[in-house]
Amino acid sequence: MTKIILVTGGQRSGKSLFAEQLALAASDQPIYMATSRVWDAEYEQRIILHQRRREANWFTIEEDKQLSKHLVEGHVVLVDCVTLWATNYFFDLDSHIEQALQALQHEFDSLTKQQAQFIFVTNEIGLGGTPENKLQRQFTDLLGWLNQYIAERADEVYFTVSGIPMKIKG
Repeated sequence: MTKIILVTGGQRSGKSLFAEQLALAASDQPIYMATSRVWDAEYEQRIILHQRRREANWFTIEEDKQLSKHLVEGHVVLVDCVTLWATNYFFDLDSHIEQALQALQHEFDSLTKQQAQFIFVTNEIGLGGTPENKLQRQFTDLLGWLNQYIAERADEVYFTVSGIPMKIKG
């Protein structure tokens, strides 16, 4: 049976650590599906810190877009993170919100057809007001709609604030 958990919160809210704890509580050998591209040297260091935090029992798949091409049936899968995954589609599709949202929804549906437990990590980037930059506003809209899409299908949703997870659905 497929189970979907969404963990959301602001940047540095503790959401990834909490999601990793959920995955390890459910499996001795969870899959970590890393969606980030390496944007620059500073960002590469952030990725390395995430990698070092995970123990050897994690199986890592680095996939920036086509998550469903990986067979994960019967496993616990942590997807970190939806924000970066959406970023990849958004920029590859020249900031076309509708095309990116449709592609992401289709890919999400294809991935979660597999019988597995999925834990998705995402950001709530729309909590801080409306950005001045049009591109940022467009991306904020895209991610907000995608987060709603995933949350609607999720069995459980957690919101993290200052390292404290709060269950808001399920």
